[in-house]
Amino acid sequence: MSPPESTSNTSKLLMRFGIVGLFIIGIIAFTSQQFGGMDNSLLLIIAAVIGGYMALNIGANDVANNVGPAVGSFALSMTAAIVIAAIFEAGGAIIAGGDVVSTIKKGIIDPSNLSDPMTFICLMMAALLAGAAWLNLATYLGAPVSTTHSIVGGVLGAGVAAGGMDIANWSKMGAIAASWVISPVLGGVIAATFLFIIKRLVIQQDDMVRAAKRIVPLLLAIMAWAFTTYLCLKGLKKIWKIDFQTAALFGLCAATITVFVTGKLIEKAAEKLQNDRDAVADLFTYPLIFSAALLSFAHGANDVANAIGPLAAINDAIVNVGISKKAAIPLWVMIIGAVGIAIGLALFGPKLIRAVGTEITDLDKPRAFCVALAAAITVIIASQLGLPVSSTHIAVGGIFGVGFLREYLKRSYLAEMHSIADQLTGTDKEKVDHILNNYTKVSVDEINKVFRVVKQDRKQLEMKKKDVKRLKKGYKEELVKRSALYKIAAAWIITVPASATLAAILFYTVRGVMIN
Repeated sequence: MSPPESTSNTSKLLMRFGIVGLFIIGIIAFTSQQFGGMDNSLLLIIAAVIGGYMALNIGANDVANNVGPAVGSFALSMTAAIVIAAIFEAGGAIIAGGDVVSTIKKGIIDPSNLSDPMTFICLMMAALLAGAAWLNLATYLGAPVSTTHSIVGGVLGAGVAAGGMDIANWSKMGAIAASWVISPVLGGVIAATFLFIIKRLVIQQDDMVRAAKRIVPLLLAIMAWAFTTYLCLKGLKKIWKIDFQTAALFGLCAATITVFVTGKLIEKAAEKLQNDRDAVADLFTYPLIFSAALLSFAHGANDVANAIGPLAAINDAIVNVGISKKAAIPLWVMIIGAVGIAIGLALFGPKLIRAVGTEITDLDKPRAFCVALAAAITVIIASQLGLPVSSTHIAVGGIFGVGFLREYLKRSYLAEMHSIADQLTGTDKEKVDHILNNYTKVSVDEINKVFRVVKQDRKQLEMKKKDVKRLKKGYKEELVKRSALYKIAAAWIITVPASATLAAILFYTVRGVMIN
């Protein structure tokens, strides 16, 4: 059985690299045909190939955050998620990616310190290649990292190598470093808060269907507001300038419509719903699909600049023989970014989608909904506070947030049940003893269901807070995989230093080759 499987895996790998090869050959053929007779055309061809390589890696790594929760909760199949993400990522890049891009991402170095266009070209090529190589390695290791931080590190390292320490904007770098903590914590807190609301107001109610009819339309309205505002502020910002108040007003209109429309739909669906958790959870299926599409569109519109921004800058420097802070994005450059992201996602994205959706904590539809909602709300809050945050860090932080909330709730329920176990008799005691003896095999919701019944029937039972606190320490079951936590945290911390170091080495290498 082993040899055929091995042969099949080898064939699939060869096919993937064959498609990548065709994509690269296509880039070379097009740029050679368009710019073959121009001065420094070889540099532009090489830069276009590196830009395509970066786009492939963005698709393989960064897009997983948009669709991973939907796949992990089984709201979408892997194939459907890839198709939706590829279409909306490419659509966001081409439709709303803008026609001008900042040549120095996030203003982390001052291009006025560079007088020689050729030095600037070497800098951007080194930064782009370093960012792409780091993303490639992170994808191989199964760690979702920030594309923005990868390219920021690349520009910083190559910039310092080219112009010294004074070229860098260290205060901006300090803000970016702060975002390593702010992004995941804020995303995690918001996701956990919404999950707690859903648990208390819907899932833990005796009549879940009735509770869902009241609460779910309101949650979907909040989501409609968040995503409409997010799309206006971030997804369409390069083709339509709009302030926060106007974007929020559009979001409010969408929320109002959503309340009425979904209220009627859920009222109708409730007639066929069973009063159980899975049935209520299915109400979040379509919102999750909707969120995956919109997050992908906004991501394509924003993060494609990480792939093609440096390429557009190189193109501008070669064509205009100079350095500018803003560069026009030719359509061919945008297409390389969009197509590269789509191909990278389709060929290599499933590994990271599975890592995000299934390898951190178990996600069901309500949990995945909370993660998606947290992603949009966190970006809105951060943009208004002027904080440079990473969509990758936010989404993964949201997943950790819902996982740690589940851990906390399970330990709390178990500790409280333990503290009253000796006071119980009959069937109640049997149920509680069974759970306490088999708690690793019982879900949080099952434990809570028994606990609520016991407390309701035995309201006179006393639970001393000191005992509960002490007993919590005895239940150490981890619903968040610590290996994933440590791996991802380590990858986040070293992303900027790793890509910066590699970019500095590549800058000296590229400049040395060009001088010789």
